[in-house]
Amino acid sequence: MILSITYLYWLVGIVLALVAGMVVLDKTHPKRFFAGTFWGLAALIFLVGDKLPPALVGAFVVAMAVIAGCGLVTGGKPKVLSAEARTQSAKRLGNKLFLPALTIPAVTVIGTLTAPYLKIDGVSLIDPKNVTLVAFGIGCIAAVIYACGLTRDTVGQSVRETRRLVDALSWAVLLPQMLGMLGLVFSDAGVGKAVAHLTTSYVNMDLRVVAVTVYCVGMALLTIVMGNGFAAFPVMTGGVGVPVLVGVFHADPAVMVAIGMFSGFCGSLVTPMAANYNIVPAALLELPDKNAVIKAQVPTALAILIANIALLNVLAFR
Repeated sequence: MILSITYLYWLVGIVLALVAGMVVLDKTHPKRFFAGTFWGLAALIFLVGDKLPPALVGAFVVAMAVIAGCGLVTGGKPKVLSAEARTQSAKRLGNKLFLPALTIPAVTVIGTLTAPYLKIDGVSLIDPKNVTLVAFGIGCIAAVIYACGLTRDTVGQSVRETRRLVDALSWAVLLPQMLGMLGLVFSDAGVGKAVAHLTTSYVNMDLRVVAVTVYCVGMALLTIVMGNGFAAFPVMTGGVGVPVLVGVFHADPAVMVAIGMFSGFCGSLVTPMAANYNIVPAALLELPDKNAVIKAQVPTALAILIANIALLNVLAFR
């Protein structure tokens, strides 16, 4: 194996380290040392996190949470191209501006499909366990190179734009990664067993429709709290899905987990914790109401959740 996901972690770490350095050196930034420390710790985790003691990495994460929680990861005013230059460039390029973005999925699909055939002396060129992610990373690199050629600009300018976006999105950039690991932590801590005890003790799970409703609604509610359906999934599936729906009512596991995860995504639509879905778009679009995306998605989330409960009752027990 030549191209592993580790190289992508290193690349992200390098980019975050550059951002941290730019923030610290920016004397106009209101809280440059705190914000720089936040991004520096994130860079360190990506670069050498696997070499450090787990307790130390955990301490870094706690420190980052404290810095962000105290409102110290604020945005600055990075030096970027003027609005006039951006407008002129946009008019010159027109719809070609979308091509670098489309390069990412195109390269990802091609890389994923051709990975089994990309070998050198019998060794896979791309990590077989993380083919899609590695291909996605290659697609991002290709898109940056293409964008620089298309706009006749430099990689340095792309780094400055990265810093601008990081300043705009703040700590929400790293929230999906942090929440993605939360489910494993909760599972190892026995939260699934606690959920199973509470639900079976206080809810009549003898009725199948009740058990299905608890599972689907629980997935949505835990996702609202955690901000990530992947974090809620092991808790609810280990606490209700497997022991009750499969063990007692003999549900089809494949159908159960598919609809259960979809129910979790209903929670993603209505929580600010799902920053990549709700907070990031509002920040990028500079909406006056930071919760405007959530408000628009509430009816859809409720309708899909009700539909999921009905579908799980019909499809999983045939």
